[in-house]
Amino acid sequence: MSDSAQQAFAAYEPSIGQTEGTGEWFEITQEQVDRFADVTLDHQFIHIDPVKAAATPFGGTIAHGFLTLSMLVHLTKSVPAGDPARYAGIVMGVNYGFDKVRFLSPVRVGKRVRATVVLADAQLKGNQIQTTRTCTVEIEGETKPALVADWITRSVYG
Repeated sequence: MSDSAQQAFAAYEPSIGQTEGTGEWFEITQEQVDRFADVTLDHQFIHIDPVKAAATPFGGTIAHGFLTLSMLVHLTKSVPAGDPARYAGIVMGVNYGFDKVRFLSPVRVGKRVRATVVLADAQLKGNQIQTTRTCTVEIEGETKPALVADWITRSVYG
């Protein structure tokens, strides 16, 4: 077990269950949605055809749910990093997966979104710390979030 990992874990423990913060707003554009459609080969009209999508209950094109999910990396970058002791001795971080992902409301193109992050859990695993963060992606001006996801990452310490 790494001394760095133990010290970092001690910095995580008091924050379990606490909100880490809320990030900055980010606008979802049609260009981003179109590029995501090209990369994933998901060209459903509700994402890429503003004319046809206007006739749906969405009233226009919407972002792919997986685009919104993949934006967590960017959306959480502006959330405060927390105690710097968490990162002393870190060698790398990796995605471990998701325990739960729910797409609760579509994100219409042109809307702004941001993430609020809660540190749901932290576990010391040898020279690694596994964290689970509950990320809620809010849509500006709407009461229901776009998604809620329990995102698991692992940080490896030297």
